[in-house]
Amino acid sequence: MLTGIVVAAPLGITFWLIYIFVTGPLADLDGQVKRVIPARFIPPNVLDYLPGAGIVVAIIALVLLGALAKNFIGRTVIKTGERLVDSMPVVRNLYGFFKNVFEMALQQSERSFKEVALVEYPKEGLWVMAFVVTSTKGEIRHKLADVDENLVSVFVPTTPNPTSGFLLFVPSSDLRILDMTVEEGAKLIFSAGLVTPSYDPDTRVKELEAAAVQLSEEADKDGDRKFALFSKTKE
Repeated sequence: MLTGIVVAAPLGITFWLIYIFVTGPLADLDGQVKRVIPARFIPPNVLDYLPGAGIVVAIIALVLLGALAKNFIGRTVIKTGERLVDSMPVVRNLYGFFKNVFEMALQQSERSFKEVALVEYPKEGLWVMAFVVTSTKGEIRHKLADVDENLVSVFVPTTPNPTSGFLLFVPSSDLRILDMTVEEGAKLIFSAGLVTPSYDPDTRVKELEAAAVQLSEEADKDGDRKFALFSKTKE
């Protein structure tokens, strides 16, 4: 029974949430976009037989808007609109807040957590898992230059809710980088240590040895090509 629950519960919850999302927010978006489309472009009776057409139109509109914002004319129009919004006392605060949130989220999506590490926290002798974010920059790096030149920003999540935690600035030499992926580290934290990724030191050593051999072979091939090129040039 417990095994059946473990198998069925994640599947049931996943499909239930997808069903709610598809029949709720997506269905509302589909209907609203269809109502906005002029009848001279697409007759309403045609749209009724095309479920999801409004979502497709919305995606195309977002792509075109993004392409427009990339060129000079689009940037000029957007800046003019932002100046107009900045002249509105309450609206400018709301717009500025949401703009910063989305810009930070999109900019950091390509620079999200890269590695999982161990760091001593909150005191010496106690170790916690942390996600390596990036090298410390700006004023914090300047103020802590006397501590260490190579400071790293790490996020220490809480268990079992990894969405909250602490941002620490620690020397890179104090980190012990793990081989597990970020997804495996998140599972370990979310399960409070119950789901531990498998790890075989011997297998890891063999992988490193194979990688070293491959790099050596590529270096030899590159050296042979350079030598042949040098010989032809000399001739």
